[in-house]
Amino acid sequence: MKKSIFILFLFTQAVFAQVQFEAKVTKQTLGVNETLRVDFVMNDDGDNFTPPNFDGFRIVGGPSQSVSQSWVNGRSSFQKSYIYFLMPTQKGTLTIRSASIDIRGQVYKTNPVKINVTNAVQRPRQPGEPEPVNVDDAIHLVAEISKTNPYINEPITVVYKLYLSYNVGISNWRELEKPKYNDFWSQNIDIKQLVAEQGTFNGEPVRYVVLRKTVLYPQKSGKLIIEPLSLDLDIQVPTGRRDWFGRPQIVQDNKRVSAGVKTINVRALPEAGKPEDFSGAVGSFDFNVKPSKTMLKNGESLDLTVSVSGKGNLKLFDLPKPVVPSALEMYDPVHKENVQTPLSGMTGRVSDTYTIVPTYKGNYPIKPMSFSYFDIKSGRYKTITSPEIMIKVLDGPGAPQSGDAVAASGAGKQQISAGDQFKFIKLKTQLVPTKKKDFFGSGLFYGLLVAPFVIIPIIILARRKKEAIDRDVTGNRLRTSSRLVKKYLSEARRNISDKEKFYIALERALHNFLKAKLGIETSEMSKDRIRELLLSRNAQPQTVDNFIKLTEDCEFARYAPASSTAIQHDYEKAATIISELEKQIQ
Repeated sequence: MKKSIFILFLFTQAVFAQVQFEAKVTKQTLGVNETLRVDFVMNDDGDNFTPPNFDGFRIVGGPSQSVSQSWVNGRSSFQKSYIYFLMPTQKGTLTIRSASIDIRGQVYKTNPVKINVTNAVQRPRQPGEPEPVNVDDAIHLVAEISKTNPYINEPITVVYKLYLSYNVGISNWRELEKPKYNDFWSQNIDIKQLVAEQGTFNGEPVRYVVLRKTVLYPQKSGKLIIEPLSLDLDIQVPTGRRDWFGRPQIVQDNKRVSAGVKTINVRALPEAGKPEDFSGAVGSFDFNVKPSKTMLKNGESLDLTVSVSGKGNLKLFDLPKPVVPSALEMYDPVHKENVQTPLSGMTGRVSDTYTIVPTYKGNYPIKPMSFSYFDIKSGRYKTITSPEIMIKVLDGPGAPQSGDAVAASGAGKQQISAGDQFKFIKLKTQLVPTKKKDFFGSGLFYGLLVAPFVIIPIIILARRKKEAIDRDVTGNRLRTSSRLVKKYLSEARRNISDKEKFYIALERALHNFLKAKLGIETSEMSKDRIRELLLSRNAQPQTVDNFIKLTEDCEFARYAPASSTAIQHDYEKAATIISELEKQIQ
């Protein structure tokens, strides 16, 4: 009997000692606009907790830890939780995959949890809670198009503006879909810094930010579609309540906006009155044909420049080609473009410069040239014709009368070579004997004889060293990353006055530092992974936290207002952190 009681006692102790590790969620069905809490709970302390990657969710809170321990009737109980707050990024059935932890040398994993995400739901308000801000009425993404029925190759502009009510703020934004301009020639206009401006939307005063500016030239007629720009926004919305200190309470939320699909009805250019030499130029232009000189001497050449200047689709048509007499040899042109593309469309000058070399003495005309374009203002075709240009070659051989390759310049004179028209051929050659030393037995002879025995071993050693360096792929990558750290830090310092370029260069310097020191790629650079690797290399925890915070701030700082003092401070902080990690990492 006592033996049975003892066995039962051991079995009971084993049951109580069993390790439990599981994932608990507040709900398994939620709307796409709701928040989900996930607790990874264990009944024993462990190390090396690894969360899942939360595909289909965005972390809006956490991770945080909760630890509790109690004694009841002489028995102790322990519970530890890792807590996350998630918001779904898509609808459908999503899976929270397994988390893992090491407890007493044994790795435990949670079971996957399936979550059903439905359409957005209306959140119930608590009694006495004020009416919340309607986010749908507070944020609008609009594509403003200058003209919806242009001609082919007539410029139109698309300006993307994000309108915000005064009681809503944005902490971050991401592009979900970039606009697509099929069947358009497009040119984006750089926006160096996003600036909030005051305006109105639907008669209400709002703020707005211009996100993109693009100039488009339609390339065919009919209905053309502009695919929309879509954004994912992290927003700050007032709840209408105040805290103990009287300050308004703000909650974080998420909003997706789209500019919507736009349709452009493009008109074909009229066929009536279209010139035969029309090459697609649309706008308002000047046409000019100018030679560098019209009178040449023997052996000289001239440059003939054909240019079009003005406002229109300067990069989208061909310039006319001159026709010259066969006695003038014309070479392929050098094409130059000096074109700017502001929001109103292309403006500037394009030119082709031909080099022309005369073959014979005489007067040679270059025929008039014509350039045709469609003038949008008048809705008609216009043609500009250049005057005839007369080229005078003052000296040199005369043109052959019967097409012979060789002509005589007078009795008793030498023949003229067709390959060198401007020089006479000498009929007699005087040979002058010269004394030369024998090559055999000279210093050069013995030097060339010995050279292979010296050069070949050097080549072999150099080749082996190069092959060894080429085989060291990891070493080459780390050395390249180390050089890039210095390069991008220097680039950041040069661009302290340009906030966006500064933070792009600084972020690249930090990423290449990790590549050089830890041997990881950018795709592997998660926050937990970076912390784990740096700590394993004996880096100080405070320095690691400062490094990770700096990398997180770089992307946000590119779009947030920042003074030159703050930018200088970030540069000095980056240089200090990198220097400290250089000393600490082993």
